Amino acid sequence: MLKTINQRIFLPAFVSPLGEKNQKGSKKQFAKPKLDLLQPLRQWVDKIDIQNRKSAKFIAKLIPAQCPFERDIMLFGRKIGHIPPMCKLNPLYNELVYLRFRALCYLVDQCGEDIQSYC
Repeated sequence: MLKTINQRIFLPAFVSPLGEKNQKGSKKQFAKPKLDLLQPLRQWVDKIDIQNRKSAKFIAKLIPAQCPFERDIMLFGRKIGHIPPMCKLNPLYNELVYLRFRALCYLVDQCGEDIQSYC
């Protein structure tokens, strides 16, 4: 622990106290259990297997390639504001993008389709 004027700074990753040099259980006290309520849903989305052309096309059309909420606010031809992409706030964003990627790969590899219309 490092003391400054009004703050205490803990540096457990860089400095180990003298009494805990060779103790194996010292790192366990800093680990906090992480509760992820969406983990079963994430696993379910990851396990979706694409086996036909119709479902692959449906998934590719359903999940957008770019965030539909990102916008530039224009007034009289001048940019007065910007709305940032909100898709990254979605807790299932990575899993849905990967599902879309798998659907597009299925269409190209198994069906031999051109996916230009989905991009």
